[in-house]
Amino acid sequence: MHAKFLALALSAASLLITQVHAQNAASAPSTAGSPNAASAVDPAAVQALTTMGSYLQSMKRFSVSTELTGERVLQDGQKLQHTATAHLDVDRPQAIRAVMQSARTKRELFYNGETVSLYFPAQNYYSTVPFAGDLASLVEQLRIRFGIEIPLADLFIWGTPNAPTEQFQSAMYAGQDFVGADICDHYAFRQKGVDWQVWIMAGAKPLPRKLVITRLDDDARPQSTSTINWATKPAFMRTVFTFKPPASAKKVDIVPVAAGKEYS
Repeated sequence: MHAKFLALALSAASLLITQVHAQNAASAPSTAGSPNAASAVDPAAVQALTTMGSYLQSMKRFSVSTELTGERVLQDGQKLQHTATAHLDVDRPQAIRAVMQSARTKRELFYNGETVSLYFPAQNYYSTVPFAGDLASLVEQLRIRFGIEIPLADLFIWGTPNAPTEQFQSAMYAGQDFVGADICDHYAFRQKGVDWQVWIMAGAKPLPRKLVITRLDDDARPQSTSTINWATKPAFMRTVFTFKPPASAKKVDIVPVAAGKEYS
């Protein structure tokens, strides 16, 4: 019973950050302002994703945090907003600690290159399973095997072969905006079932600073907005990636989404 609770809670409580697999860049396309820009794929906008993705993949050690505002649509069409936060410490290729929190729950994920641990402080439950692979593999296997989405998972997918760009129905440059104190290039994309926008820092560090996702498979068009903050010279130590359960914590088995599948 505890195992089922943990698996369901992890799946249901995951931050609603849709995995729109794409890649990024910082160059502004020449078709900005064109009346037809939103009806076709602008190669410069796609190249912006590629450049951003390559820069993300070059980063080995960083901390990143996000505040997410999402929408839940009631049966009568009324929208309710909810918020959640996440903080990730990353040391590539095989170490991550993620702390995810909302008003309803807090959960923590640890990976040190040998084991993955998931911990719910309020319930004082945890699960630990063996795993060996890079962070992109971890993201994929947690999603496939357990239905668990790591917050900001696209950061580990952008810039890899798992982030295709041929699925876009439209891609455009929308000008420049500030996100916090950073001037950013704003891009908008459409693909099957979703519209999404990304604000990428202009200049030598093309980091994503804001992401907006709008679902098209719901007439109410629910939307989520994530503001992303970066620390490119973090002070964490390697020990943060190894989970040490409290003496009173109860270990439970996490239930796979589909039986018979093993980590590859």
